[in-house]
Amino acid sequence: MTVGDVTLHEYGPAVSTPMSIEAGLALAGSGILQSAAPAPGKEGHWVLRAGSRVGAVRLPGGQVVRIMPKTPVRRLFFLLGFSLDPARAWRDSREGTIDTGEHDDIVPALAHAVERQIEAALRRGVLQGYREVEESALVVRGRLREAEQIRRHFGRTPPVEIAYDAYTADTAENRILRAAAERLLRLPGVPGPVRRRLAHQRVRLADARSLIRGQELPRWQPSRLNSRYQPALRLAEAVLRGTSPEHRPAGDEPLSVDGFLLDMNKLFEDFVTVALREAFREHNLTAYLQDSHHLDTAGLVRIRPDLVVRTGDGRTPLAVIDAKYKVEKADGLHNADLYQALAYATVLGLNKAHLVYAAGRQPERFHEVRGSAAGQDGRGVRLYQHTLDLSGEPGQILSTLRDIAGRSVGTTPYPRS
Repeated sequence: MTVGDVTLHEYGPAVSTPMSIEAGLALAGSGILQSAAPAPGKEGHWVLRAGSRVGAVRLPGGQVVRIMPKTPVRRLFFLLGFSLDPARAWRDSREGTIDTGEHDDIVPALAHAVERQIEAALRRGVLQGYREVEESALVVRGRLREAEQIRRHFGRTPPVEIAYDAYTADTAENRILRAAAERLLRLPGVPGPVRRRLAHQRVRLADARSLIRGQELPRWQPSRLNSRYQPALRLAEAVLRGTSPEHRPAGDEPLSVDGFLLDMNKLFEDFVTVALREAFREHNLTAYLQDSHHLDTAGLVRIRPDLVVRTGDGRTPLAVIDAKYKVEKADGLHNADLYQALAYATVLGLNKAHLVYAAGRQPERFHEVRGSAAGQDGRGVRLYQHTLDLSGEPGQILSTLRDIAGRSVGTTPYPRS
């Protein structure tokens, strides 16, 4: 039986494919797919169905599973780039804020984009900075660590325990860029030319220490000094967080599943909320992401709308919006989402709530809730459902979100329904 690479499609039909038991168990235990199970009556085959995660992973034995997104790769990276750096993307809404080259698969496009960003960051040389060093030395340099000197050497010298500030390339920024380059070099499907350029960037960053997998990323603060690094750092951090899966089923021997994955649910939610936040700024309003409230008076049931818009003083809520990346049902309705939106409106004292979905059959619809108290306009609570067509041009996508922002706070009239 020949075991080859597997290609799945986001929320696509299930696929039966040859796969070893070890690889199948690792994939099933990872939670990467919507479902992964042995094929009934077909030994050595597994039935796989992808969900919202897209990208590529390498299984034990070297087999690679690629999950293709519904959204074109260049558009997907526009969403990612906007989420990471909205100020830059809002000024330039053209596709290509993140340069993906000519690649139409996620991992090659990502590797190309990261390498180009690192090249731009290092164009004027490797950034250096001061880092505190603590070590044992034969000569005194900097500050004497008296407590450590007594504890370790009982007052004898040399050596001496010292601390000093070293001007070095071993900074948090360089460590993150080096780690991203090294991580991409281990991913399946990185083209040879891109791999060679990434290896070159790793050599340029050789003075920065390697990161230990599993540990938190080092922290850096945006400043004038590292401004040229910032686009590369934001993308590099996305790489390091998205290439995390060393999924290990509990109680078993470690079965490593390694690769890069983007969760389209989270990417869509991040993009919509960040873009709407920027749009509300044009109306001099403040939008709060993941604003925390309680459904009950006892404060036991927590709710967290994706975005709550308030007046300038932050006191009075004006609108509540939730983003949902879901496969549309036959009737176009998601009842649980409507109940959730109604709860948000009730808690915040609003007579409307908004849901934003990825593309659907209707650009907009609303439901008026029966028995709800009438507002100043004489209507009860209305739950609006908007759809965002991700196949459109970036400018069109942002224009749609601007319209949604305006309608939610009453500055743009609603179309007749």
